[in-house]
Amino acid sequence: MKRRTMVAGTLAAILTAGSAMAQNVKLPPSLTMTAYDTGTSGFNIAVAIGKVMKEKHQTDLRVLPAGNDIARLAPLKAGRAQVSAMGIGGYFAAEGVFEFAAKDWGPQPLQLMLSAASCNGITLIVAKDTGVKEFKDLKGKRIGIVVGSPALNQNAYAILAFGGLTPKDVKLVEFSSFGAMWKGMLNNEIDAAVASTITGQVRELEASPRGVAMPQTPASDKEGWARLHKLGPYFYPHKTTCGAGGLSATNSLMLPSYPYPIFMAYATEKPDLIYNITKAMIVDYPDYKNGAPGADGLEVKRQLLNWVLPYHEGAVKALKEAGAWTAEAQKHNDMLVKRQQTLGKAWADFNKASPPTDKGAYAKAWLAARKTALEKAGMDPVF
Repeated sequence: MKRRTMVAGTLAAILTAGSAMAQNVKLPPSLTMTAYDTGTSGFNIAVAIGKVMKEKHQTDLRVLPAGNDIARLAPLKAGRAQVSAMGIGGYFAAEGVFEFAAKDWGPQPLQLMLSAASCNGITLIVAKDTGVKEFKDLKGKRIGIVVGSPALNQNAYAILAFGGLTPKDVKLVEFSSFGAMWKGMLNNEIDAAVASTITGQVRELEASPRGVAMPQTPASDKEGWARLHKLGPYFYPHKTTCGAGGLSATNSLMLPSYPYPIFMAYATEKPDLIYNITKAMIVDYPDYKNGAPGADGLEVKRQLLNWVLPYHEGAVKALKEAGAWTAEAQKHNDMLVKRQQTLGKAWADFNKASPPTDKGAYAKAWLAARKTALEKAGMDPVF
């Protein structure tokens, strides 16, 4: 009886502590978050988090689906949303490149909260009926790209580079959207397209007569990864254990990957708000981790603290409380914050200097000014 009482007391203490942590989270009655299209893993993860926020904190989380990076960030820039569940386009926005090398945008001071590094990979998925075994075998094949989606296209070019190929070595086929591109895969209009291994469209391809193939990118291929990193420094070699092709813990593949979704906010967002949202995501993890495929990747111990984007000061506070922050992480974060400040100043100076009015000339001139400013500060321009 005494042992049962002790166990019951311990359990009650744990439950009380968990309840106290939840009560210490102070969220507003409503929040707005943007995400990828309805049905994507990023959207589903955001919805799973919102469900728990409603149940535990009485906060209504409105998730706005958007088809491209500009549409996902516009509500944050205008102050109509606080957070976005972005893809790698958030990194491009922070760097002020591709579609963000435009007068209305430029480098955006976006900073991390948490990101999902799960069991999936993000790679060029190949139709099995092509007979392709390695990425170098894609020479002359049809590669899907999406107009106005540099995040998808840059990923494709980076992975082609692993195989020693450039866009000139393949046949690029343009589509209007991610969904249209993947319909093209099913209809045998292309041979390869970028996606996560857990995306529903990849499952559809697997079940179709074409089938699925996933060439590997082993970490031991240093030259291949050096070529890949020149175009996609945000990728890392990943032991992929979930998704199409029968992937599992006992049937894994070494594929490229990066965190997705990447929950981020503007550096100007109130630290207290970002602290409480991040804390809620940390404290409530057990309640939403099984709510959508990939949500388990938001676990604190899986956070990449030395990645390509800095963490928001509110998120840093929450990570410190969770015991995850380190001196090395702080040093890396300070460097990335300095990079954002350098880009911000370069953008302001560029626009004061009467830049070209033509859209193409404007972007070209900005990228040159950006490169000069970063190199002067001893930083790699990357793009």
